[in-house]
Amino acid sequence: MTSIPTDAVSVIMPVLNEERHLRSSVRHILDQDYPGELEVVIALGPSEDRTDEIAAELAAEDGRVRTVPNPTGRTPAGLNAAIAASRHPVVVRVDGHGMLSPDYIATAVRLLHETGAANVGGIMHAEGENDWERAVAAAMTSKIGVGNAAFHTGGTAGEAETVYLGVFRREVLEQQGGYNEEFIRAQDWELNFRIRQAGGLIWFSPELLVSYRPRPSVRALAKQYRNYGRWRHVVARYHSGSINPRYLAPPVALLAIAAGIVVGAVLTPWGLIVPGGYLAAIVLGSLPAGRGLPPGARARIPLALATMHLSWGWGFLTSPKKLARKVIASRREPVTTYRRD
Repeated sequence: MTSIPTDAVSVIMPVLNEERHLRSSVRHILDQDYPGELEVVIALGPSEDRTDEIAAELAAEDGRVRTVPNPTGRTPAGLNAAIAASRHPVVVRVDGHGMLSPDYIATAVRLLHETGAANVGGIMHAEGENDWERAVAAAMTSKIGVGNAAFHTGGTAGEAETVYLGVFRREVLEQQGGYNEEFIRAQDWELNFRIRQAGGLIWFSPELLVSYRPRPSVRALAKQYRNYGRWRHVVARYHSGSINPRYLAPPVALLAIAAGIVVGAVLTPWGLIVPGGYLAAIVLGSLPAGRGLPPGARARIPLALATMHLSWGWGFLTSPKKLARKVIASRREPVTTYRRD
């Protein structure tokens, strides 16, 4: 009979303004169906809501929960601070608005043993609580919204470029010096690229499911995807050869739409074919994406798709070169990371 792996696990959570979801997210961790030892380390950014108070309550209620400060509020700095304060050989990353499925940790630890991977991860299962969030969730889990990214849309288990969040072997994080704190966004993709370059295996499995709460407004979604595009361009500048056509589609679409509008307004109405065709494509693409949703959510999917595509494209196109220079300068010395006492 095959024994079930029970490696001790450290769950790390960088949080900022997460009063809405933090308690539920931590409860999903503590209630895991996992027989091994478990700890949760929450890195507290300078929140403006009740996040710190809720985190203190959680730590008082359960000795497995601890907090550490993250004065900058930046995600990679919080991740490194939490790793430094943790002590177990398996490190699970969770965000303050992520909800682990009940067997997530047990499955992830088993997959680490079965595959020999450096990092395993699964599906970012977006779930909304109102019509707008449901529309964003539908857009984020459709191929017209995010292309063929398996951690959004699902797929078969296998080697991957990157995965959502991640469950790591601690020695791999130590070998890589943790997260590069210059990457305010895309730090997970950048770390996984370094792991792969060093010969490590990144493994995707649809068995791993994390429920994710989408951004609650058009403005918040636009900011999120603008930052995604902006920092994905930094990764491309810093790691040559890391780009692929999926990442170029949004900026190309944005340029084509802008050019079509200008040509249509100045020269000939035929120029409006491109923006009109894009509008028709996202409306038609929203139909299968919105299957089973209430009318209010279905009606908002085209807006969610356009916000995601165009914001990502704008962020990619306007990403300042100075960001890449900062990152390159930071790599002249070892990455600011953690130490274990």
